[in-house]
Order: sequence, then C-alpha cells, then structure tokens
Amino acid sequence: MQTAAHALTQQFLAWVEEASRSYADAEAWRRSCPHLSIWEDAISDGLVRFQNGSSMQQSRLVLTPRGRAVLEQD
Repeated sequence: MQTAAHALTQQFLAWVEEASRSYADAEAWRRSCPHLSIWEDAISDGLVRFQNGSSMQQSRLVLTPRGRAVLEQD
C-alpha cells in the first residue's frame, strides 16, 4: 500500500513532467501544502532540479533520471 507522502510525491513528479514549470510554479505548489515537505524532499532526494535561466521566472523545474524512474515505478 502506498503512503500518503509517496502518493503526493508521485503526483508532484507527474505535475512536473506534464508541462514546463517555472520556479514560481513550483513555489505555488509548496505554498499550497505548507505542512508537507514534498517539494523540498523531491529536491533533496534528487528527483527534480532546476535548469537555470537568467531569472527565477525563466528557471525550469525538470525531472532528473532518478525522478523519472520513481515516477515510472507505479
């Protein structure tokens, strides 16, 4: 059985994968779930990373190979 945190991580990774996401988009995700650390955990676990642009708005959140593997597990 999946834990709630695992299910939310899967949802977050799918959200990242479905469209180009800016840093601001990712911040909105974090703010919508302030008691959960899904966003921070995905970064610290190496599941997502930012491709840097010249500004925060131009930086893009992308899945890492590890994040893609986790997303494809289920």
